[in-house]
Amino acid sequence: MTHGILLLDKPQGLSSNAAVQRVRHALGRVKAGHTGSLDPLGTGMLPICLGEATKAAGYLLEGDKRYAFTARFGARTTTGDLEGEVCEQGPVPADLARVLAGAMPGFQGPISQIPPMYSAIKQAGQPLYRLARQGIEVERAPRQVVIRELRLQAVREAEADFIVECSKGTYVRTLAEDLARAIGTVAHLADLRRLAAAPFGERAMVTLEQVLTDPASLTLLEPDAALLHMPRVELTGAGEARLRQGQWARQDSAATPGTLLRAYAPAGFVGIAEALEGGSMKPVRIFNHLGPAAT
Repeated sequence: MTHGILLLDKPQGLSSNAAVQRVRHALGRVKAGHTGSLDPLGTGMLPICLGEATKAAGYLLEGDKRYAFTARFGARTTTGDLEGEVCEQGPVPADLARVLAGAMPGFQGPISQIPPMYSAIKQAGQPLYRLARQGIEVERAPRQVVIRELRLQAVREAEADFIVECSKGTYVRTLAEDLARAIGTVAHLADLRRLAAAPFGERAMVTLEQVLTDPASLTLLEPDAALLHMPRVELTGAGEARLRQGQWARQDSAATPGTLLRAYAPAGFVGIAEALEGGSMKPVRIFNHLGPAAT
């Protein structure tokens, strides 16, 4: 069975869930899950946890993301991107680069966003996009997100290229629309590429074509590569046995009680444990069938 994390370069036009299913089937219907949706329009990094690595997926959902995107000014669409129909038009400033530079400081740091109707957020048990497809628009509560970096890369007539690093839950489509509103016009997303998803920086990704045509050549990251922010502790043979049996074990770190730890035996990664009072720890998630630890 396959266990590890695949950094997929998701192709355009495919939903994140559809991409996961194709990977699953190519690898023998292995258990799999992604760690944060990427719009069908978007391409780029989609970490997919396979086999035992699915136990680490929940610890990846909170990470920051980094995108390159293109906003097309002068037209707003029903979906906020190229898939929708134009529903509003506005003027494009002749000095687009200058006015954007003036507006961008207001979109850095903590900001408030209203999620788009074409999103998977549920209201009364239904995803918003289902309501939107029926022509229904409902009120959405604003959400706080954090823009760590927003940089203008290039301007071409009515289009502008940006790099953004942002917190979980940021809608880049909404960011493009709000930027346009701040300079007195409208816009939609013309291109979106995810460059990185924490804790994985900008690095080589695997194409879906490679997964489908040559799965044996794939290089997966070890499951604990998702957990390197947790302090590492070493186990004795007896300590490993106790954790695997659901019992507490001794640990020699100075971790504050409640801290999550990466626990290792001589043979490799064992799992996640929680530090307790008095230099002990209890198991939280135990991983099986693994090879060498991540480096």
